[in-house]
Amino acid sequence: MDAIPHELYCSVAVGIGLFIAFLGLRSCGIIVANPVTAISLGNLRDPKVMLSLATLAIMAILYARGTQGAILLGILASTAIAAATGMLNTGIHGFDVRRLGDTAFQLDIRGALGLGILEIVFVFFFVDLFDNLGTLVAVTKRAGLLDGEGRIPRLSRILTVDAVATVLGSLAGTSTVVSYIESAAGVAAGGRSGVVAIVTGLLFLAAIPLAGVVGAIPPSATAPALILIGAMMMSHTAEVKWDDPAIGVSSFLTMITIPLSFSIATGLGFGFISYVVLMVATGRGKQINWLLYLLTAVAIFRFAYLNRD
Repeated sequence: MDAIPHELYCSVAVGIGLFIAFLGLRSCGIIVANPVTAISLGNLRDPKVMLSLATLAIMAILYARGTQGAILLGILASTAIAAATGMLNTGIHGFDVRRLGDTAFQLDIRGALGLGILEIVFVFFFVDLFDNLGTLVAVTKRAGLLDGEGRIPRLSRILTVDAVATVLGSLAGTSTVVSYIESAAGVAAGGRSGVVAIVTGLLFLAAIPLAGVVGAIPPSATAPALILIGAMMMSHTAEVKWDDPAIGVSSFLTMITIPLSFSIATGLGFGFISYVVLMVATGRGKQINWLLYLLTAVAIFRFAYLNRD
């Protein structure tokens, strides 16, 4: 983390902002897939899209007026509108604790032993580590938790918690447990302490038996929050030295490849490689931390490995 330049920190935060905003636009139906142009504008006359736009307007207005809990109030208002117009999700089943046995501790250690497991471990490690670092950078910058030197305090504890959660999640049979980029929504609402995380976790537990009720809330009520948070995170572009081509180009590549590749790790990889190449080409290679050279080599190896025939 110390080896990564401050400008790339900012670029990751902006790239993740664009990423979650794009996810929100897609979930709302405002942006849809198009076989000719890849993406295009959705049907704005669709009732669900109209509800999404109305929700985004409510949230943005409340936020602009400085209303506390603007995002939550927007979700509640949108859910009420959806209930009145028959747009709530239906067919959401409740939670059955007995189904945990289908995946929990269903391990095949003997079958996993072998050289083939190494490539899987490497890919998971790379993606998990760099997605986590990117998320931490974005969320801590948004929360204003970086120290005077632009570093994340108590980083080792954070990474330890993430690692333990990843292991426990795999034992339970879930997809990889990582830091949640949508945490930026909570930060934007004012959450900055560990107590917020604890309460959120308890609420997740409470929501498990209420999955049918919580699942009824339509994406039109929740996805606009991602768009608003993405807009908030654009402020970090002002911290990038755009007049320095080495910084400007590498920062832009980081920002744009995160949403377009759907991968924080990929965006970081492009940022590392372009930054190192441009700094060396302009005679500033000695200013680069040796660890960044190592990270760049790892990124190149990953791209070469993942794109092999």
